[in-house]
Amino acid sequence: MANKQKETVVVVKDLEKKFGSFTAVNQINLEVAKGEIFGFLGPNGAGKSTTIKILCGILMPTSGKALVAGFDVGTEPEKVKANIGYMSQKFSLYDDLTVEENIDFYSGIYCIADELKAERIKWVLDMAGLHEHRNTICKNLSSGWKQRLALGCAIIHAPPILFLDEPTSGVDPMSRRQFWDLIYQLAGKGVTIFVTTHYMEEAEYCDRIGLIYRGELIASGTPSELKTNLMPEDILEIQCDRPLEAMEIIKKITGIKETALFGKAIHAVTGDAKAAATITRNELNMHGFNPMFVEQIVPSLEDVFVSLIEARDLQETPQKEVAG
Repeated sequence: MANKQKETVVVVKDLEKKFGSFTAVNQINLEVAKGEIFGFLGPNGAGKSTTIKILCGILMPTSGKALVAGFDVGTEPEKVKANIGYMSQKFSLYDDLTVEENIDFYSGIYCIADELKAERIKWVLDMAGLHEHRNTICKNLSSGWKQRLALGCAIIHAPPILFLDEPTSGVDPMSRRQFWDLIYQLAGKGVTIFVTTHYMEEAEYCDRIGLIYRGELIASGTPSELKTNLMPEDILEIQCDRPLEAMEIIKKITGIKETALFGKAIHAVTGDAKAAATITRNELNMHGFNPMFVEQIVPSLEDVFVSLIEARDLQETPQKEVAG
């Protein structure tokens, strides 16, 4: 089957944002295609929200360029805003208004023509499954229903591109799953979704992911590509008594490159899982840590992310030591 060239609707080139001497976004380059779900993944303070605000025309970049729906965020921010939907984790809703009144209010904000208003309000209620709650005061809704309402308000004007900034933060797992079902439906209709998250499992739902750390885009690709191409080493999972103490022993084992705590288990990066597993089991037994499970596992996105961050920190450490 021949590959069809997808239309690119977000183009970012050498994007930089500084606040005084602090660089929040550092020379980011990326492209997002029409109908794609692009996940922007990173720890708090990595630069995700700042990048989103620039792409939405809310913040001006210090340097570099970004085109959204064909419009320059630096010189045409109002045209950018007219062609996007934006939803943040704060759910910008009016607590004292009903569900339908909130939707009606946003239809005015987005200048929906009077003759189209009723149709668009009905569409939002249908899309978000909010018909039975249409007359409910917003403050009486659960966080999951507020989330659906916020999404509906953000897309009442049918924007081709939707920016979601930590949209599932503080929402229960079931509501998060249902929210992603709505995202899939929108993407299936050609809406481009640009979403930031710190939930690793949500990143698996995306078509492609960008990993951002300290303002830099340190990796990008499909979830499968990141786990395959960026993790050439093996991952051992170790379950044993006193994992925090055991990790200090494991770090010293020849062939173990990195270690991290995952819940009550330890993940260790190694070039040879079979050899490292034997040595690790013996060392833990010798020191009385009672290893119950020492096996190679398929790397998770969290493994990839931790490995990339630790590698980046190691690169920077010698420079800081010289500078200091």
